[in-house]
Amino acid sequence: MIEIGAQVGLSHPPERVWLALTDRELLGRWFAEAETVEGVPDRLLLHTAGLPGFEANVEVEVTERQEPDLLVLACDEAGRLSELTCTVTTTKQGCRLELREVSTHGAWSAEQHEPREEQLRQALTVRLPAILDWLAFQQVDLRRADGGMTAELPLIRVRREAGRNPRRRRTLVAVVAGAVLVAGTAAWVTLPSDPKPTAAPAPTTTASPTATAGRTTAAPTATPSARPTRTTASATTRPSRTPSAKPSRTPASAAPPPPPTPMVARYETDSSRLFGYTGEIVVDNPGGAPVTDWAVVVTLAEGTTVDDVDGANGRQDGRAITFTGAAVAAGGSLTISFDVRDSRPKAREPESCAIGGQPCAGL
Repeated sequence: MIEIGAQVGLSHPPERVWLALTDRELLGRWFAEAETVEGVPDRLLLHTAGLPGFEANVEVEVTERQEPDLLVLACDEAGRLSELTCTVTTTKQGCRLELREVSTHGAWSAEQHEPREEQLRQALTVRLPAILDWLAFQQVDLRRADGGMTAELPLIRVRREAGRNPRRRRTLVAVVAGAVLVAGTAAWVTLPSDPKPTAAPAPTTTASPTATAGRTTAAPTATPSARPTRTTASATTRPSRTPSAKPSRTPASAAPPPPPTPMVARYETDSSRLFGYTGEIVVDNPGGAPVTDWAVVVTLAEGTTVDDVDGANGRQDGRAITFTGAAVAAGGSLTISFDVRDSRPKAREPESCAIGGQPCAGL
């Protein structure tokens, strides 16, 4: 790991220094001209090619921002990656600005390291203070209409180095410039019933004698032959209760259910960044019934990790991440969004995407 650093004490408030670090126009005055990258609002291209210690222009992107104290930038100089950290600390005189750049991929040669660090010091100690003084003067002048004295007065500093003409000096903030540039842009994240059993004949009742005008007349009684016999042989006269009397319930009579319609999915890269991208997967259920048990498996490129998932649950195992979630209604869809961080510049798309063993469209 190679590190380049510099710091400077400034007689200006942290808010003014922050503005110089994050405003694209001001950044171009004390470090290097910068331009936005078309279609990517959170990224800047710093024109550093040809400056001492630089081999190419630097593309920067803000990765952390805590106004007005901390700004962290990811820098890419023709494939050489670094991280630039700008820290602003309040002091009694104003504030202290410290810049530290650490190589994360690739390294600067000995011929690059020394002039690059010197350019950073020159930008911080000469051109930046001059721009801050100029900015203070502009702010004071704009407040004259308020009447009376202002709390801040312009401060002018002139520094010269023996044997060198300041007018011909081209000052450049090496890695810091790239980082600051990006920051500027950031000022800108039934079973059938059984047959009824035959009722047994009601028992014969014997009528009691009836008294009729002095004579007794016996009511006729039923003969015993009218009562059904209860010998075992009578069982043959009862309806059969054997299972054969029941209708058949064999599965062969039921038609098998139709197979479920498979789920489908499509992938799209929603947005790309200097060191990552946002992927989006739309899961569709073309069938006629809800599907609760589904999973999308995405294989990422080597060196990439998933930071955040929205719309589903994500579980990463090595380079494979499995997405699962709520039931998808019949004819409905579900959208999954996930942020990927890539250790290399120009982020790469996933290597594969599949749902239920079927590849996702669009990849």
